[in-house]
Amino acid sequence: MTRTRQVLTLLAVALLAAVTLQAPAAAAAPANTTTFVDIAGAGGVVLKANVVAPAGTAKRPAIVFPSSWGLNDLEYLAQANILAGRGYVVVSYTPRGWWASGGEIDTAGPQDMADLSKVIDWTIANTAADPARIGAAGVSYGAGISLLGSAFDKRIRAVVMMSGWTDLVYSLYGDNTRHQQSAGLLSLAASLLGHPGADLSGKLADFNANRNVAQVQAWARVRSAATYLDAINANRPAVLIANAWGDSFFPPDQLVDFFGRLNTPKRLELRPGDHAIAEFTGILGLPNDAWTSLYRWFDQYLAGTDTGIGGEPAVQLRPLNAATESYASWSALNTSTRRYGLGAIRWLDGTGLLGGAPGGGWSKTLPGDLDTVANGGVVLLTNGVGAFTGQQPQIWLPAVDRLRAGVWASERPGTALRIRGIPTVHLNMTGTAAQGTVVAYLYDLDSLGNAKLITHAPVSWLGTATGSRSLDVALSATAYDVPAGHSLTLVVDTADPLYYDANTLGAAVTVAGGSYVDVPIR
Repeated sequence: MTRTRQVLTLLAVALLAAVTLQAPAAAAAPANTTTFVDIAGAGGVVLKANVVAPAGTAKRPAIVFPSSWGLNDLEYLAQANILAGRGYVVVSYTPRGWWASGGEIDTAGPQDMADLSKVIDWTIANTAADPARIGAAGVSYGAGISLLGSAFDKRIRAVVMMSGWTDLVYSLYGDNTRHQQSAGLLSLAASLLGHPGADLSGKLADFNANRNVAQVQAWARVRSAATYLDAINANRPAVLIANAWGDSFFPPDQLVDFFGRLNTPKRLELRPGDHAIAEFTGILGLPNDAWTSLYRWFDQYLAGTDTGIGGEPAVQLRPLNAATESYASWSALNTSTRRYGLGAIRWLDGTGLLGGAPGGGWSKTLPGDLDTVANGGVVLLTNGVGAFTGQQPQIWLPAVDRLRAGVWASERPGTALRIRGIPTVHLNMTGTAAQGTVVAYLYDLDSLGNAKLITHAPVSWLGTATGSRSLDVALSATAYDVPAGHSLTLVVDTADPLYYDANTLGAAVTVAGGSYVDVPIR
């Protein structure tokens, strides 16, 4: 046994001991067995894995867990022990190119799909798994592999995708804007904990240098479940998708269209937080809503136990500042759309009116490539903290530099504004350079100037012509109640540390009349 494997085994024992201490009520049941194994993946690549299973030889439903980006097969030991106690055979494995597994990172590509099928082959041949009751699940990277795998292997009858993606092109290049911090963390993890190889290293280098964009996007489409939606629908696995409103790796807008066109038994859950934050305590074996849904989903569609989840509304939301809500479909979230026109900027306070019909005869010039205190924060941390505190990221609006940003605030209504869905911002622009970026932020502003971030998104244009243009940007999906007496507020600037921008220092961006915000409300 290698030194690395010895360390991993010791960690596994510690994790299992922790889970056992957390669940004394299960002490009377027969102990689960835990075995560390090597599984031959595609081309003979060795995949490090572990099996946690109930005692006995009776055929049982089985769940395969590919580990997350940068982690290994120990990641799910706490949950594997819990699931084995519920009657499942659980096989967790480290995908190729990570930690002690062989090969190079394939980033949920064809080799990873072949590996997942090989792991299922091994599971059926070497455990008490029932071949007709196979599930796949994971967080982040493992989530994406699991959903993609259901397009290529008909034996996968149920999937739980937590903090995963459906469109990797959108995740990398949403609205023509490269996501800098999230891609940087993925690259760092690959270099420190994995074997990225020439393929991934080359694609990351191209992404960071903003070259060979068409090739990088083609590579990403191969690794997107949306590309294979027809195959997933044909195979008909039951699919549960859980994500966070503030996921800075895989923003939730990409899930909406995919979920709407998914024709299998399905469920969409959205919660406050950032990437993998909503599931984190469950990975430690603690009570967790996302993992409770996983139990109910697999019990319903693998174990044959009617948990009632199949008859519940397909969309389950926990708004950012309200109690959990249920909807039959995504389109049922909102009952109307309210248009807020952008008005002329007042010279006294540097703020324009947000509301009424879009008016003309005004403009606001913003310097390119200059940030303000209005930004999306730090990947994982900013929205992640909010998941635990229940508080949205906040700024003091008077601190937003009006020379660098446009600010528009609505009147303060006497009733709450219930935002549900994907707000969109339409900007008419004049005198623009051939390429550039703007970032739009929607805030909840109280009477003291404190502004809580509701949602935001960047948008870039990458043309060759200068002059006038119109931009439409879909902000990240949200569910938020703006309290009575508060002002819905829009901030537009040209830079955010979360993203690469396409602005040229010294160039200017001018927002003009006729611009507006469409807000879906309930």
